[in-house]
Amino acid sequence: MRTLLWRAALAGALVCGIGLLPWLSRTDPALTVLKARAQDRDPDPAVLTAIRDQLGLDDGPLTLLGRWLGGLARGDAGRSWISGAEAGPAVLQALGASLLLMAVALVVAGCTAAAVCARTLHRGGRVRPGGTGSAMLAALPEFLTASVLATVVGVQLGWLPALGWYGPRHTVLPALALGLPAGAVLGRLLDDQLPGAFTEPWARAAAARGLPRARIARQAVRRCLPGLLPNTALFVVGMTGGAVAVEQIFDIPGLGRTTLQAALAQDLPVLQAGTLALVLLAALAAGAARLAVRLLTGPALRDGALPAWHRPAPAARRTTPLLLGSALLAVLGAGLPRDPLALDTTARLQPLSLTHPFGTDALGRDMLARVAHGALDTLLLALAISAGTLLAGLLLGLLPRLSGPLVDTVNAVPPVLAALLVTAVAGGGPATPALAVAAVAWAPLAAHTSALLRQERAALHLTATRALGAGRRYLLRHELLPAVVPSVTRHALLRLPGTALALASLGFLGLGAQPPSPEWGHLLAENQPYAERAPWAVLAPAAVLAVLGALAVTSAGAVRRPVRRTAEAPVRAVEAATR
Repeated sequence: MRTLLWRAALAGALVCGIGLLPWLSRTDPALTVLKARAQDRDPDPAVLTAIRDQLGLDDGPLTLLGRWLGGLARGDAGRSWISGAEAGPAVLQALGASLLLMAVALVVAGCTAAAVCARTLHRGGRVRPGGTGSAMLAALPEFLTASVLATVVGVQLGWLPALGWYGPRHTVLPALALGLPAGAVLGRLLDDQLPGAFTEPWARAAAARGLPRARIARQAVRRCLPGLLPNTALFVVGMTGGAVAVEQIFDIPGLGRTTLQAALAQDLPVLQAGTLALVLLAALAAGAARLAVRLLTGPALRDGALPAWHRPAPAARRTTPLLLGSALLAVLGAGLPRDPLALDTTARLQPLSLTHPFGTDALGRDMLARVAHGALDTLLLALAISAGTLLAGLLLGLLPRLSGPLVDTVNAVPPVLAALLVTAVAGGGPATPALAVAAVAWAPLAAHTSALLRQERAALHLTATRALGAGRRYLLRHELLPAVVPSVTRHALLRLPGTALALASLGFLGLGAQPPSPEWGHLLAENQPYAERAPWAVLAPAAVLAVLGALAVTSAGAVRRPVRRTAEAPVRAVEAATR
């Protein structure tokens, strides 16, 4: 009951914050509505007064919020301030489109994750963690993947529709753009746990009895799923409300795009209804994930069948991260001495050459210089955000009753909407994207921490150690944290490119850095219209992002828990109890 009340209070606070958005932004809602209805019309005081009277803006935000909540109890979500249409049916129609796109994207993500883990499953976990290809796939920006698919597959080859939303064929390209990066991340998380599952006693006993390898592999996947399902639920909501850029490119009337347009136009009823739909979807996805985790781990929690130790996967090759890191440093070393703002209109959209190794953009600026200087803005900021969110995720993950509902509520807020809320409260500026991304990026790490702790607490050696007199502080310091921190740290490193992508996405949508900044998202946004004529202008920053993703994943292989014998845990507990 306390959890339900805490969840309801968080959802109510979020909806109330959305309701106060026009007043928090310190702008005149009537003026914003007038510009959204008719951009060419002058803001005549009489017209603005008529809009305020029509919408009841003079009554204040609390009165408007009370009216909206009262109507919601009767099934009335209000009417759009822009079109006058009912907000409820419009939001439900957008939600239906997003759910269909999400379902197809989940199929793509599942197939991609299976492909990433296929080698590990086939060889019974006896492989070195690679992940270079999957890391590059996970680091590709969704909006860039969508642009390339729409241009090449949709326009040039004509295989599938590139625009619109008129049937199942229109879901393929946007589902690929959403599902491929998500599947690569989920596949890497699963592939990180599989080698440890194959070395557990039950797997070795099954292999000794001659059970088929495929059956053991299925059980290994089942063994690792409880720690992965909470993050899968987060991807479900992210694919529904966070697919704003993909919906913009493919002209899909989805919930993310509808919510963004309502936020920009300050169409309060539609924005509140869309946010409430995202909150309810997040709660349903989290509830389904918890039910699935309980079904998967229930027998283990009853009979103590979970293993006593998670053994790490074999050490990763050190040459790959060294090569990738050297390539990234070479780009920075060659580009930083160059001027990223120097214009040369006679060298517009020049291809790769010795003078311009990455070519030039539409204004004749050197792309190598802009990519290298953009790394200082994007990469260092992404590193700082990742470190902060890792600490926050670990601390909040240790308190699942507090963080569980908070994770579900925060995950319902797309980074774009979070950026708008941060802009409204703190004002615009270069710190706005960082605050918006940091406000939501800790949620997957906290969910992962809670899931791993739930698994570790069911282990036999933990029960034995507790029975021998070890206290909670000892168990947390010497058993739980050493088992959880390395996996969550690898997860944070795996999400480092995603953090950079989130910053880039806000820049792509015009909510981040502004011209002439060389920030990577802005680079991709300003050069995306020239992708067909001058692909190097888009591929250069995308390639550096891909190298960053591969470097993060291959470097994560070095973050491993040291192997220790299971019998050491009770021995240490006895020593601690006798001190």
